[in-house]
Amino acid sequence: MLFYKVTGIMETNETPEEDRRVRRENQRKIEIKSEEFNRNHSNNSFYFISEIDNTVVTAGVIADNKNKVESDLAEFFKYLDLTMKDVAVNEITFNGIENLLGAANRMDYIEDDDDIMERFGLDKITGRRGRGIAFGDNIIEDCTKEKIYESARKYLLNETFIPELDRIYSAKPTSKAYGHPVHYMIQTDDRDTRKDVYKLLLQALYENNRLSSRRYSFLDFRPGERFSEMAYDTLYKVSSGGAVVVRYLANDDSEEDERALCDSETIESICDYAKRYRNQVLTVICLPRECAKAKSLFYENLGTLSMIELLEEFVDGERAKAFLSMLAKNAGVRTDKKLFNKLENNKGYLAPDLHNLFDDWFNNKLKTSVYPQYKDIAVAKKEVIKAAPKGSAYDELQEMIGLSDAKQVIQKALNYYKMQKLYEEKGVKRDRPAMHMVFTGNPGTAKTTVARLFARIMKENGLLSKGQLIEVGRADLVGKYVGWTAPTVKSKFKAALGGVLFIDEAYSLVEDRDGLYGDEAINTIVQEMENHRDDVVVIFAGYPDKMEGFLQKNPGLRSRIAFHVPFADYNSEELCCIAKLIGKNKGLSFSEDAVAKLETIFDLARQQNDFGNGRYVRNILEQARMSQATRLMEADFDSITTEDVVTIKAEDIAEPKAKPKEKYRIGFVA
Repeated sequence: MLFYKVTGIMETNETPEEDRRVRRENQRKIEIKSEEFNRNHSNNSFYFISEIDNTVVTAGVIADNKNKVESDLAEFFKYLDLTMKDVAVNEITFNGIENLLGAANRMDYIEDDDDIMERFGLDKITGRRGRGIAFGDNIIEDCTKEKIYESARKYLLNETFIPELDRIYSAKPTSKAYGHPVHYMIQTDDRDTRKDVYKLLLQALYENNRLSSRRYSFLDFRPGERFSEMAYDTLYKVSSGGAVVVRYLANDDSEEDERALCDSETIESICDYAKRYRNQVLTVICLPRECAKAKSLFYENLGTLSMIELLEEFVDGERAKAFLSMLAKNAGVRTDKKLFNKLENNKGYLAPDLHNLFDDWFNNKLKTSVYPQYKDIAVAKKEVIKAAPKGSAYDELQEMIGLSDAKQVIQKALNYYKMQKLYEEKGVKRDRPAMHMVFTGNPGTAKTTVARLFARIMKENGLLSKGQLIEVGRADLVGKYVGWTAPTVKSKFKAALGGVLFIDEAYSLVEDRDGLYGDEAINTIVQEMENHRDDVVVIFAGYPDKMEGFLQKNPGLRSRIAFHVPFADYNSEELCCIAKLIGKNKGLSFSEDAVAKLETIFDLARQQNDFGNGRYVRNILEQARMSQATRLMEADFDSITTEDVVTIKAEDIAEPKAKPKEKYRIGFVA
């Protein structure tokens, strides 16, 4: 399926009419005539006006054949009584056509954009009418043969990729794309290498008319993720004429776990549709080098589909030196012994490894030889990275009572994120790590408070740009009607950009509601977590047992969680310290007998099922302050001292009545 954006100038001798009534009549006229044209035209295409700004017209096209688009477009404009000039037609992405339809709907040039999406089955991959699928798409850019070969040689795929480029360019380009004699499997551990290789491959294929559409879709999935069969089918249908790039995101698959069955079913489904649409859609499968089991599963299910493997190569010795020499030549500098001394004997290198070695050497050469006045800057940067965490939020966290496990894990997280910067300074390129967390603990264990401090800590240490905390629950994420949930979730992520999205009691999204809108919320959350992994930290919070069950039911979500932070219940001593700290902040103190009474009360309270930890302490103190006020009101006013006013005594603290544990009786009661 092809999507086009059309722009042009409307030829008219009339002055643009500003009257709202006349403009409304013209919009209605265009809507009616557009409906008539599309009703009498092919069912496999749709032409519409998106916007008219003075004489500039923006239109959109959904079509299944590019050969008739320009002629049909001219007929469409003529049918609307629009005389056009300087018309430009450009292929666009799925998101682009969705935006054009939305604008047309707002301007009343079409009746309902949702109906158009449903007509072409596009609603099944957006989640508008149910579960969607986490995918993206892009447009193949023009590139010359010489540039493609030059770029391809920057990667160590000479034994597989260069020969395939030779095959693609060996024959004279056909007049149109007839089908796909082969499909592809790319194996590399480096994200940039993977992306650049499949882009170069698609550019070469498009230039030789092996693809009729510039648009390609990419689908990411991790171990344990599942998608609906309908979403797969629709994704391949709307990608007709182009390509689908399947990116399997896993470090390796050497260990057996509960996700193996999910992987098998997901891979089987992908292969089924790759075979079904083998001549309409090119499939490119991207795998890490060490995923032998996943690779085997793909081959078992691809059947008679012919696959060409593009495998990233390890090189050592002279080949590694030759690759470094090529990088130096491209940078316009001469090599030296320091560069080659970075190579270890009998060690194999991939292209990203050699690029990192070269970049480290080149940066050092710039600072020591070309611009020696900057030789000490790198050392200063490292000292900043190694420095203790900055800001008042970190100090506030350390001053909080208890929370030893939470403090330790958060310190590890900070160290881990800061080390990524140190790796970059050393010339070792690393992917941005996922920063998402799970906070588990009973009520009153300071989960929300720590999340708010963590957001500030990340901001104060340059790891997040804003540091705000957006707190949400089920009611804030799940829409009331079909199609509302995904936009609602996306809006919360947008609000949290540069900060932390705190999802309290996340399991309530699907708890006792399997298959309803909560599932759509989870799918969208997973997609947005990946889309905004660089600028949003998501923290899921809730009870330990329920959170564990929630993650077990959503393995795709579990794989994106980097840190699990446990919040243990406070012991009696810690609760007394919390009471003293709250009292200190309010200008109060406790007598010795009051402290002893508090400890006894806390010992008993901790045995109750609904014990509220820090919240319980605050409630006890509020009641104590009211009891103190009553006691002082009944005393001789002239005899009351300042110390009396600021001191909580044992008699001010009421011992709460212990709730009797429920006893369940079996049988009938008279």
